[in-house]
Amino acid sequence: MTARHIEPRGRGFLLFDSHPAGCGQLVTAMRDQVTPAIPETPTGRPVVLVIGSSAGYGLAATIAAIRRYGADGVGVCFERPATERRTATAGWYRTIATADVAARSGSRWTFINGDAFADDTKKETLDVIAERFGGIDYLIYSIAAPRRTDPLTGLTHQSVIQPIGEGYVTKTLDFSGETPALKQIWVEPATEAEQADTVKVMGGEDWALWVDALIGRDLLKPCFTTLALSYIGSHLTAPIYRQGTIGAAKIHLEETAHTLYDKLIPLRGRAMTAVAGAAVTQASTAIPGIALYTSLLRGFLSEDMQSPLRQMTEMWDRLTGVQDLGLESGRRMRLDWWELHALVQEQVTKRWNAVTADNVRDHADIGWFTAELHRLYGFDVPGVDYTAPCEPDLPWPTPTE
Repeated sequence: MTARHIEPRGRGFLLFDSHPAGCGQLVTAMRDQVTPAIPETPTGRPVVLVIGSSAGYGLAATIAAIRRYGADGVGVCFERPATERRTATAGWYRTIATADVAARSGSRWTFINGDAFADDTKKETLDVIAERFGGIDYLIYSIAAPRRTDPLTGLTHQSVIQPIGEGYVTKTLDFSGETPALKQIWVEPATEAEQADTVKVMGGEDWALWVDALIGRDLLKPCFTTLALSYIGSHLTAPIYRQGTIGAAKIHLEETAHTLYDKLIPLRGRAMTAVAGAAVTQASTAIPGIALYTSLLRGFLSEDMQSPLRQMTEMWDRLTGVQDLGLESGRRMRLDWWELHALVQEQVTKRWNAVTADNVRDHADIGWFTAELHRLYGFDVPGVDYTAPCEPDLPWPTPTE
């Protein structure tokens, strides 16, 4: 494939192409933000399995593990290679760059491109773990997917983002025009079937299947820990999120942590969730009101808003004992303290109530939010020459030694 000039063309907040150099530079910048702090441990480097390693919190968890604690491991993600008409997905290029970070850090990593919900992907992943590492110390589960095929029934379930019980009116950002605009929308309530399908996709069922598969292959190292990423959010977004279909799935995820914890006790293991803070991700952008809320949050906090990488670095410091684990109700780690602080929520609520179509840019940092959306695809990344042609057809990374 010939090198070409790649531009951020798209529809709304979805772009058609990704920029290889921009995605690579983004990962490099993330690497440079993490200070190595490898502790002296009798077992050496930790071995980590990250499900959802190419984007969002999963990507941040992977880079923080490699850079801060020299972790070895396996990353699983589902990405599309380049075609004649389109570049590869951004996660494809980010994974290439992450493999380079691992190689430069002297860490051994294998990245598997496949549907994490599928039995074949689980088998391939466990085969790699058995052959390369003999077992794992940590499993980090960070999946946000629109659909899932149940491996037992063969049925495909579709997730929805809707309130439960009654409809919901909210302010939101509309990305259909040249610039984001404020509007008000009505969201229909989910049916019982839609709620159940969302729990099947986004709940804890697949997480438990991964743990069961690892137990079945005897691939858990002593003191094994598994953690799934969750979110609670503000009272401003609760009707569409925590009290909606996605929230029902997150509750199921947190309930699964209790079930897994009991199962892992005899194996000297533990299970928990980590509640992270608001961030700009492709998954969160599609939720009504979340883009506005996140922009208002940034408008108030500015540089004090914590990135996923900073939160995942804190997560690893807690998991490894550098900081106190600090679990809530025994099973839940809170990384969202900076977002849900009473003063922060008071100020963001004032902005939410005051914002109109005319003054939205006075209260919300829309410029930052839009740039973050572009950075998801490798655009608007400092230090990248976007006038230079780029080769989009890059190979999936080979395992690092």
